[in-house]
Amino acid sequence: MKQKHIQHLYWRASFGIDVKQIVSLKSASKSKVVSKLFFDSKEFKVLELDLSEFDEIKYKTNKELSEKFSEEELQKLKNRRNKKVRDLNYAWIDKLGESKALLREKMTLFWANVFVCRDNDIFFIQNYNNTLRKNALGDFRVFVKEVAKQPSMLKYLNNKQNKKKKPNENFARELMELFTLGVGNYTEQDIQESARAFTGWSYKNNGDFYLQKSQHDFDEKTFFGKTGNFDGDDIIDIILEQKQCARFICDKVYRYFINPKVDEKRLEEITNIFYKDYNISTLMEHIFTSKWFYDDENIGVKIKSPIELLVGIQKVVPVTFDKKQQLNYLQKMMGQTLLYPDNVAGWKGGKSWIDSNTLMFRMKLPSLLLNNAVINLEEKGEFEDSFEQYYKVQKQRNKYLKITKNWESFDDKHQDLTAEELKDFLILSKLDKDTATFLENLEIKSNRNFCVQLMSIPEYQLC
Repeated sequence: MKQKHIQHLYWRASFGIDVKQIVSLKSASKSKVVSKLFFDSKEFKVLELDLSEFDEIKYKTNKELSEKFSEEELQKLKNRRNKKVRDLNYAWIDKLGESKALLREKMTLFWANVFVCRDNDIFFIQNYNNTLRKNALGDFRVFVKEVAKQPSMLKYLNNKQNKKKKPNENFARELMELFTLGVGNYTEQDIQESARAFTGWSYKNNGDFYLQKSQHDFDEKTFFGKTGNFDGDDIIDIILEQKQCARFICDKVYRYFINPKVDEKRLEEITNIFYKDYNISTLMEHIFTSKWFYDDENIGVKIKSPIELLVGIQKVVPVTFDKKQQLNYLQKMMGQTLLYPDNVAGWKGGKSWIDSNTLMFRMKLPSLLLNNAVINLEEKGEFEDSFEQYYKVQKQRNKYLKITKNWESFDDKHQDLTAEELKDFLILSKLDKDTATFLENLEIKSNRNFCVQLMSIPEYQLC
């Protein structure tokens, strides 16, 4: 398999590839390389924090907690739980870069932006994250039904307030608009009828799903022309009978894994594959083994998301954040904080990752991480202070990122590469004429230095 094609595959199915891995895979056929990706991702391993500090209050209702603790103690408890959600964010980023199950982790990140959800309950959101991970390469039908029953989702889209005599349509609407069919592919009546089918869907204090029968509407509903005593599972089955559901998901898959510009002929091809049985692995294997996936028009044309950029850099030069909150800050500055999506529609992706501010920040990121560049710790929108307060805080914000860099790991793999080889390893897209001239005239002092230079050019933003 060609080096360029291996790099292309590993950037789309993962977060880049190791130089030594490329060498080991060059003699293998495409089908063997792809099979290895799936084999390594076959096993599902949960991402789990130590939450034993909350054992005493685990599964308590708000009423029970307020009886046990003062307001001040409750606030401290809330702060501790919020901190744990941030810890989960850091642990997830570590897992993206270090897991052997590369494809499963990349798919988990993809699905997190399809089934968008947010929750400050660390127990529920951790379980939700692992639900995405468990089903990432499995049966889409099972996946949708499990997501719909997660306490985090039942809370986030108000299905817990969905009662027989007063249906709440929020979940039913987003299920079709954002999760399965897309705008304009259902009617207002479909929303109303499906909302009735999801009435009474709730969860116990321990997070287990249950049907609150007294609040469920057991009467007949008419949905997509069918009539029956449908419940939520039936509604999801009927949605998946619509070929538009397969097309909607495949369109998202195409833009994320293949090319932001959709080729309608190829979209129809993968839609037909997915519609047969909604098997996610079958769909992804078809894509990664297709000849057209490796066409030049699909290589180096996708803007890396902030997380892809961040994790990709760390795969080349491993770093450890001494102050984890600075990792949180970097995500905020680039517009993608894991577990904290902007809204239920998720991150737009594509060109929306780049504007004049974020592009400059992204191009400076390698120097910030690897070259001790000074960072201005000012986040967007913080201009409400007085001038005196602003400049006082501003002065304190010009800081370095406190990071431990493992350049020895980089040297071990890259010190024998020529400048041209290092460039071909790091840059997948075609070089702009001006960038090529800049690199040709660059004085290369070391591969470490050249690595930072290459990661700072606009073309490194693409994969």
